[in-house]
Amino acid sequence: MYKTSNLSSVFSPNSLQPRMLVNRFSCTLKNQSVRIGHTTKVPRNVNMEKLQHGYLFPEIERHELLHLKKYPNANVIDLGIGDTTEPLPTLVTSSMVDFVRGLSTAEGYKGYGPEQGEKALRKAIAHRVYKDLGIKPSEVFVSDGAQCDISRLQLLMGPNLKIAVQDPSFPAYIDSSVIIGHAGKFVDRIGKYENIEYMTCGPQTDFFPDLHRTSRSQLIFFCSPNNPTGHAATRKQLQQLVDFAKVNGSIIIYDSAYSAYITDDSPKSIFEIPGAKEVAIEVSSFSKFAGFTGVRLGWTVVPEELLYSNGFPVLHDFNRIVCTCFNGASSISQAGGLACLSPEGLKAVKSLIDYYMENARILVNALTSLGLTVYGGKNAPYVWVRFSGLKSWDVFGEILENTHIITVPGSGFGPGGEGYIRISAFGQRESIIEASERLKYLLY
Repeated sequence: MYKTSNLSSVFSPNSLQPRMLVNRFSCTLKNQSVRIGHTTKVPRNVNMEKLQHGYLFPEIERHELLHLKKYPNANVIDLGIGDTTEPLPTLVTSSMVDFVRGLSTAEGYKGYGPEQGEKALRKAIAHRVYKDLGIKPSEVFVSDGAQCDISRLQLLMGPNLKIAVQDPSFPAYIDSSVIIGHAGKFVDRIGKYENIEYMTCGPQTDFFPDLHRTSRSQLIFFCSPNNPTGHAATRKQLQQLVDFAKVNGSIIIYDSAYSAYITDDSPKSIFEIPGAKEVAIEVSSFSKFAGFTGVRLGWTVVPEELLYSNGFPVLHDFNRIVCTCFNGASSISQAGGLACLSPEGLKAVKSLIDYYMENARILVNALTSLGLTVYGGKNAPYVWVRFSGLKSWDVFGEILENTHIITVPGSGFGPGGEGYIRISAFGQRESIIEASERLKYLLY
């Protein structure tokens, strides 16, 4: 399996400061156990009972806490969840500070804003992110992040639809589908839900599904660059996807949260593809491209051309969902988002992206030097590493035990991720370099 050298000198207490952990309510199944005491007469949502595991990232945090209990002086490097680490550009924070100071003046005070987002920000997203693609500000809905919008879109579409997801893919697509009622029963024998079409996206298919073997689904969740594999779909691949959706009458929910990291000529938006406005919704975020993981800001684009089977515009219903379920993104966050999209802001944000992609390069070189098969790290800040013949959680545990590095087991992203580990390039440079040195002691 693995050989490990004596790492005590490498992992000395002074090499890196221990990471501060914040206790929060766990999303693991531990909190779903039956308790004895007074009960109401309200039955549990049957769809919640269909969830097979705790949500992936709190599960990983639980393992980290157990590891720190075992090794209280360990200097754990977290390359797992993919949280940004570098300070926001001063231009961006200054815009938020100025807005906050204005709130203490009669002239600058603002209460509720439009649920769909401030007009200036919607216009900036339409004209600067989707330049020359014909996206209108009225088609842009500003939100508190892409993951929240995924759930709002699930609510919009309602239960009992057949859905398709990339395998592997971001776990929120499947978990939210289970909760809303799309998934059906879980089949233990194959590790899949019966009503979900798992579109295999591995190296054998160039990380794109074989659509000739994919059954018709009403909703198709598709992420490019993909989380976790880091693959950005080519123009030809996305044209195939749009054509497939048109023929089958499907709606694509396209997650472009990592599009700013694309370095080649792969499309950064589904709307670069002819015909996509008739079949696709795009979800995106300021979290990873601008470091807003804590600030919280995202957007969804619903084109006017997208229609239900009865000819009613999807945009009108999504507007109703937003107005009913959401009071709008923080006006402070929106001020920061607007600054990000200014010419100076875009230049500053680009420097953050370059920083994380250099981290990815360092990690890829270190892992490749071990003779491992490595994907990703080119168009996304994630490195996808193959450990042939091994179980992902076993590899995760071995790496954590012997190097004190948090990764993510690939099987947490779906059955197609078994045998892989995802490593995040989000981190401070000294931590990335230290992690690369530690990994060199773990020989396959």
